[in-house]
Amino acid sequence: MLRIKDFSVSIKHKSILKKVSFDIKPNSILGLVGESGSGKSITSLSIMGLLPKKDLVEEGLVTFDGENLLSYTEKDFLRIRGNRISMIFQEPMTSLNPSLTCGYQVFEVFKNHTSFSNSEIKNEIINLFEKVKLPRPEAIYNSYPHQLSGGQKQRVMIAMAIALKPQLLIADEPTTALDVTVQKEIISLLKSIQQETKMSVLFISHDLNLVSEIANEVVVMKKGEVVEYGTVKQVFLNPKAEYTKALIKSKPTTDKRFIKLPTVEDFLTDTVDFSVESIESREKYHQKIYSKTPLLTIKNLNKEFVSKSFLFGKSSVVKAVNEVSFAIYEGETLGLVGESGCGKTTLGRTILQLEKATSGQIIYKGKDITTLTKSELKSLRKEIQIIFQDPFSSLNPRIPVGEAIIEPMKVHNIFSSYKERKEYVLELLAKVGLEEEHFNRFPHEFSGGQRQRIGIARTIALQPKFIICDESVSALDVSVQAQVLNLLNKLKKDFGFTYLFISHDLSVVKYMSDNVIVMNKGEIEEVGEADTLYTNPKSQYTKTLISAIPKDV
Repeated sequence: MLRIKDFSVSIKHKSILKKVSFDIKPNSILGLVGESGSGKSITSLSIMGLLPKKDLVEEGLVTFDGENLLSYTEKDFLRIRGNRISMIFQEPMTSLNPSLTCGYQVFEVFKNHTSFSNSEIKNEIINLFEKVKLPRPEAIYNSYPHQLSGGQKQRVMIAMAIALKPQLLIADEPTTALDVTVQKEIISLLKSIQQETKMSVLFISHDLNLVSEIANEVVVMKKGEVVEYGTVKQVFLNPKAEYTKALIKSKPTTDKRFIKLPTVEDFLTDTVDFSVESIESREKYHQKIYSKTPLLTIKNLNKEFVSKSFLFGKSSVVKAVNEVSFAIYEGETLGLVGESGCGKTTLGRTILQLEKATSGQIIYKGKDITTLTKSELKSLRKEIQIIFQDPFSSLNPRIPVGEAIIEPMKVHNIFSSYKERKEYVLELLAKVGLEEEHFNRFPHEFSGGQRQRIGIARTIALQPKFIICDESVSALDVSVQAQVLNLLNKLKKDFGFTYLFISHDLSVVKYMSDNVIVMNKGEIEEVGEADTLYTNPKSQYTKTLISAIPKDV
């Protein structure tokens, strides 16, 4: 179906891919794994002809169905894109047009490639939305991307990609924004569609457990080169490359809580610290933090949105957060989990006052922050910060990332000179796994995982007291994820930071959290100490979430 042989890519004389070779067989799924910056996405963009042509040098062979894609013009690619080869992109918010409804964006795909009538196209789209488990398909057809959660936007992208049943589907991190239950459904969906249509799939992911569940064969990449290639059993059960072994071992597990998560580099250099946090030390820490007055208390919080129906239909009220009450203590990491659309992100945004509460209280350091003036809110911004879910849309594309980190430091008078700020930012970049040379680069020059690290550095730069981590490691590969989680824990220990840790990755939430809140449809379903909640969940909903966690390879 697709053959890549000795394929090399250079951009501005810098080598990105080096003699990459693999085949995607008809009616099969090939997994492509590797750390952020390994060349996974560049490989997929090359296949689609989406790399910028300026200063681009491509060598080797890339053939699809016997045709040489490297000789294709833009007109040739337009003929096969979306029709014969389709792609699910990593970041749905930047892939969907914010000024067009979700239904219309999928509508365009059918209009350009089929002779269906408008009513037939709409029926096809509604069926597609149902297939990818979108709630209220009719309402979402008329909704704009900003009205959907991150997971819902990703499902719209998946519907768009599979609309015309392509011969080859490139799925670039297609489940990054999805909670575990929907992730499991999407993996099953992709598998069933693949079997039904006999299409081939290139499944790109940093989640090795997911790849092991869906793929027939696996390619492992590192720094633009293929280090291992074989069947799923060969690669995961009997890996030959030390790098592959290290990748497999670097994922947090739900049965152990290492004091410091091992990274790929730790395994490669044989410097892994296998020390595990004892039950006694954990209980002692909990007694210490929970004996104090809460740093933040939420009382009967409600946030409602009015959903306007298309044209003359009746409006409806959506209760995104419904009578939610809990407390967060200084030095605590409170985990918040639940399916996409359950209200996790809305709750975080309401605490930050980016959304105004419909009713209820948010008491921070003894003061109800829902009643603050504009000037008081500005002072609060330094103390309460957020690491956003979508790193690309939270960075200004016209500003180098170093300046983007310095900008809020200047607003809040962190350090007295530009020189001091720059030195501090360079230190932060190193702490989150980036390099000094990245200071002057623009957001589009980074991979998704690298952009997320920049967002984390920018948040930490203000030295806040309370940080809301909204899917802050969802776009990171296992090694960098471990580095960032270790960093967050170190900062928490060194500076007494407090975290509200929002994620759909339950193994990560369990590792990071002291207590965990489970949300379902805007309400709190269950609250408990992290280990206890995972080993003995009381709610059926929580049991379903935990059972959906991909099994370790």
